[in-house]
Amino acid sequence: MPEITAPIRVALVDDQQLVRSGFGMLINSQPDLEVVAEAGNGIEAIQALSATAADVVLMDVRMPGMDGIEATRRILEQAAAQPSGSQRAEIKIVVLTTFDLDEYALAAIQAGASGFLLKDAPPEELLEAIRTVYRGDAVIAPSTTRRLLDHVAPLLRTQTPEQTEHAAAVERLTAREREVFELIAQGKSNPEIAAGLFLSEATVKTHVGHILAKLGARDRVQVVVIAYETGVVAPGT
Repeated sequence: MPEITAPIRVALVDDQQLVRSGFGMLINSQPDLEVVAEAGNGIEAIQALSATAADVVLMDVRMPGMDGIEATRRILEQAAAQPSGSQRAEIKIVVLTTFDLDEYALAAIQAGASGFLLKDAPPEELLEAIRTVYRGDAVIAPSTTRRLLDHVAPLLRTQTPEQTEHAAAVERLTAREREVFELIAQGKSNPEIAAGLFLSEATVKTHVGHILAKLGARDRVQVVVIAYETGVVAPGT
């Protein structure tokens, strides 16, 4: 008998109720997904997620009161304060935007979001994005994320103490970790990395874990940003 797993718990944060209703019906139509909370702005989102645990949050960027960027920052700060192993510590946020080259999306990723998605993305892409970010084994919409990062690469290359720290961390990667790091930065999933380097997926997962720890990165999207910051990936490559 296959193991029965609990549905992925999704929270919807958008100031338009019609948008939340549409997404909610789509998500709840899937046996492995369930909407557990809704909110109309960032403040409501923080309150809702204090009362209800969620695995993945779909977060609109532009909202009255508190926007999605500040809400993302605060929710992830609260998650970081949770005990290790707590379900609430593992929450992931996907930012919803109407523009794929939007500085708000970059700000949200820098605030800790696990990726972003266009509001008019096809339904199957939205559903797969939730599952992908929950698994944590790939970057959402790598082509779209790459276009965004190519667009803002000059901003990422600005010298800051954090950027210098990241460059030193990259230097501490082993040769194999560096190979895996570069493939993550290209948006490759664990199975793709395993196939490309002739490794098992379990071995790739171990390398990814070491890379995240050494770089102080919360997830793969942060790794991609660090790759751009440190020049490992150049715009258009």
